[in-house]
Amino acid sequence: MAVVLHTGPLFWTRLCAMVFACVAFSVAVHGGQLHHGTGDWCIFCWAFSFAGSLLVLLVELFGLQARAPISWKNFPITFACYAALLCLSASIIFPLYYVKGDHSYSEVHNLRIVSTVFSCLATVCYVSEVSISKARPGEVAGYMATAPGLLKVCETFVACVIFVFVSDPVLYDRHDALKYCMSVYCVCFILSAAVIVLCVGECTGCLPFPFARFLSGYALLAVVLYLSATIVWPIFNFDNKNGGHKNRPSQCSNAMGLCQWDKTMAVAVLTGVNFLLYLADLITSARLVFVSV
Repeated sequence: MAVVLHTGPLFWTRLCAMVFACVAFSVAVHGGQLHHGTGDWCIFCWAFSFAGSLLVLLVELFGLQARAPISWKNFPITFACYAALLCLSASIIFPLYYVKGDHSYSEVHNLRIVSTVFSCLATVCYVSEVSISKARPGEVAGYMATAPGLLKVCETFVACVIFVFVSDPVLYDRHDALKYCMSVYCVCFILSAAVIVLCVGECTGCLPFPFARFLSGYALLAVVLYLSATIVWPIFNFDNKNGGHKNRPSQCSNAMGLCQWDKTMAVAVLTGVNFLLYLADLITSARLVFVSV
């Protein structure tokens, strides 16, 4: 089996991202003394990113792209985008829980700072990889390398963060309107994830209807649904007339991490973010000239 080594900017960017993610989780596991569930999440983010980058590098090193059961035009950039978002979330969460407020300047504290720094470096590298790999105007590329494809990765990631916030404690069972918002998050997430799976698995031709028409109709539906959720969620959570609480409770200042009111506010903000992402998706999908190979 021949070894093919293409030492271009993309190769070195992937290699650096893999090394930085490896250092981040190795240092954290070795001496970070992680004692909270968020530490497990950060370790997963770094380890997943490292393992995926290693897989991509090995496949391209041994020239196995044609034998892969997935679309190699779509998989590497899809993974890189997810890895960038995962490492970004770890770069924010890890210092908030393990560095902020710790003034001991012990070895453990220093190792946590090292993990944070390398997590930020990995994030920069993954963002650079996405920037290098994305489709240029007039270029024939896989759907996931286009703006709508990358936006769908962001949409599913934001939805996953929303699911984390609304599940512990459960924030949507107090009113039917909030359950409606939860259904919006679920439906849009499932459809966006299905589009990603279809593109990466090269199954878009198996649909009984034109894929481009489905994308346009789905994007319009998602914009309408998220617009309604962006309005409904704050009304039934922060309006006193509907049983909500406009002001942040005083006990939230002493809580570790995010209290229930903070999580409710975070969901409201992330709902607005996803609405903007779906709106941008709709606009770019309408203008995109996509050539499928």
